Amino acid sequence: MTVPEIIEIAIGALTGLGASTGFLLALFIGFTVLIGIPKLRSTSRKTLVIRNLDDLDGQVNYFPPTTPRGPVDQLASPELLEQANRKQ
Repeated sequence: MTVPEIIEIAIGALTGLGASTGFLLALFIGFTVLIGIPKLRSTSRKTLVIRNLDDLDGQVNYFPPTTPRGPVDQLASPELLEQANRKQ
């Protein structure tokens, strides 16, 4: 092999690598842009779809700390009750 052939092979390899990299970047960036477009649609307070807590516009109701939370009340666990009794 001569030097010009090696240079031609190297240039061809770099061109192919650059083309495949550019194609993959365009594919991934295009896909993320297309997926991101629905997130940019305008929201209305009257829709039934709530995407985050900001869409509720102050309608978030939080439970007080004394509210039982299912079959096991983590606020009234034996460990926490024992620790509270020690502090008194």
